[in-house]
Amino acid sequence: MQLLVFILVYPILWFISILPYTLFYWLSDFVFFLVYTLFGYRKKVVYSNLKLVFPDKSGQELLQIQRKFYSHLIDTFMEMIKTMALSKAQVQQRYTIKNIDVLKELGKTKSVLIVCSHYANWEWNVSINNYVDFKGYAVYQKVANKYFDHWIRKVRARWNTTLITQEETVKTVVRNVRDDVRSAYGMVSDQSPQAHRAPYWTEFMGIKVPVFSGAETMARKMDLGVLFLKVSKIKRGYYEAEFIPITDAGKSTAEHEITDKFLRLTEQQILERPEHYLWTHRRWKHRDKADQH
Repeated sequence: MQLLVFILVYPILWFISILPYTLFYWLSDFVFFLVYTLFGYRKKVVYSNLKLVFPDKSGQELLQIQRKFYSHLIDTFMEMIKTMALSKAQVQQRYTIKNIDVLKELGKTKSVLIVCSHYANWEWNVSINNYVDFKGYAVYQKVANKYFDHWIRKVRARWNTTLITQEETVKTVVRNVRDDVRSAYGMVSDQSPQAHRAPYWTEFMGIKVPVFSGAETMARKMDLGVLFLKVSKIKRGYYEAEFIPITDAGKSTAEHEITDKFLRLTEQQILERPEHYLWTHRRWKHRDKADQH
């Protein structure tokens, strides 16, 4: 069944990926109409999240952010498909890096952990490895369909990136540190963990929630340098990335320091252009359990 699904769906994805950009974004607009206007995919969740985070904004302001968010969201997922046909030169034109030297300099002395949020276009972050000469890894969620999973790994490999699952991350870092393999590891770190398993609760956008601290734990134990990747949407289909240093020596940081800095930088992004954050996630769903922690 998995193979049949792959055989049926893959040609459609490939056709979308080779569309000229004008037609490609026309199609994105049509999908936006279906998802937002016709089906209303998770509109209640999105509006509830926005109202929770921005209590001082009017209903009209929240609806404007919501509509812009859905338009951006559909573009983002369409651009994931576009990745199939993007060459190295094409992605470098549409995803530029403001200060790649920050990563290169830190990478001369030690391996680097790059943390980012579900903001702007996080899929094209893997193209960063086109600019450096050390080993690049990206932590990802394994796809249930093994044929699509293999395909995704193959597509990312074109940009010098090796995908690893969360379960593979620690042993990969330990092995590379042991073998003195200079590497960069990319992680999207703003997900919501299960409340009963969360080791740390703190405020995010003014609301106390459980947060993952695995990236910090790894950085402190392995003495990794840590950079925050801020990605801004310049215009439709074009992004600019900037590295913001969190620490050049993970072992020298205090407990929760890396996590807290990451959260504050993510909040700054959201406040600048809230429509570019991933509001369909139930990021604040455990807030009612905060008094227990």
